[in-house]
Amino acid sequence: MINDFVYDIPVRVYFGRDQLKNLGTELKKYGTRVLMTYGCGSIKRMGLYDRVVKEIKDAGLELYELSGIAPNPRIDSVRQGAQMCKEHHIDVLLAVGGGSTIDATKFMAAGACVDHDPWDFLDLQKWSPIERALPIVSILTLAATGSEMDSGGVISNPETHDKIGRLAPAMLPKASFLDPTNTFTVSAYQTACGAADMMSHIIEVYFNMNQDLYMLDCFMEGLMKTIIRYAPIAMREPDNYEARANLMWTSSWAINGFVDGGKQQAWSCHPMEHELSAYYDITHGLGLAILTPRWMEYCLDETTVSKYVQFGVNVFGIDPALEPMDIAHQAIDRLSDFLFGTLQLKRTLPEVGIDETHFAVMARKSVNGGTLAGFKPLQQHDVEAIYRMCMK
Repeated sequence: MINDFVYDIPVRVYFGRDQLKNLGTELKKYGTRVLMTYGCGSIKRMGLYDRVVKEIKDAGLELYELSGIAPNPRIDSVRQGAQMCKEHHIDVLLAVGGGSTIDATKFMAAGACVDHDPWDFLDLQKWSPIERALPIVSILTLAATGSEMDSGGVISNPETHDKIGRLAPAMLPKASFLDPTNTFTVSAYQTACGAADMMSHIIEVYFNMNQDLYMLDCFMEGLMKTIIRYAPIAMREPDNYEARANLMWTSSWAINGFVDGGKQQAWSCHPMEHELSAYYDITHGLGLAILTPRWMEYCLDETTVSKYVQFGVNVFGIDPALEPMDIAHQAIDRLSDFLFGTLQLKRTLPEVGIDETHFAVMARKSVNGGTLAGFKPLQQHDVEAIYRMCMK
């Protein structure tokens, strides 16, 4: 039967070229002291920083800044931001960047409301409740993670080699500004990694043997076809507004909860990839690209083949008259061709400097010492096998 569910995504989205004029008004709803967070300076090179500061100053708001948030954001940045919020009595946080900046800012906003270490929110032994967070507004500069329209985030702790994600309604942004022109300067490589990340978000939900809402499967197939169509255009023509707009909006809808439709299975590739980037600090989307086709191959059998057929026929246009297993293998091959041919991403773990040294511990941590109850339940030995499949 189709599961019951509640869908509630109260994020105000300002989409388009000229929406930044609304920034001051949006921020003033929550107070006068703003902490702006961003990465390593790209927003200054592209001119976005000056535009944002002008809007804030013109609105008569008091501005504080925290820069240097890294890809695979670190807990140290979260701690620093939470402390700044407390010291300067910050009213609202403004994250300007991609998913890393927005994720870190969410946990800063939550950390500002408690007396304990923000890592306690993510430490699996403590898992402190996230009941409150300061208001968050985001300005997106990279279409990938969808953090601009969901309540989750992922933080790394280099000291423990942990990379852990968590959802909490209190961390949902109040508003997000999505201007596709802010992604014109994104490199072809990062565009490709973002596309792989989006594809994985959808595949993690789409590959499900439970009875689903047909409408949502059609919606997800449309999202995947959009990525396949527009990612290579954006890579070739970085200032193509149509391509960037389609990717940006797809990024948000791939993971804002709409496609879940009451599905209850766990994700599989993301926990496995979090261990890769926790130990080796690789780009998240790249790790997902390497893992996903191998995970699909590992999970394929007579009990799951029908989903591969649906995927192959409806997303890649494979002839439905072929034998189901032939369609399934062709579908995996077509996805691999897109990820490693069209997007030009690395195909294997050795190509990104990863060997088998930590496979056992990474596999154990990815299943949390038990079973990963995803599309096909995976135990530690299964995850180790999938990692080994990624070696060639």
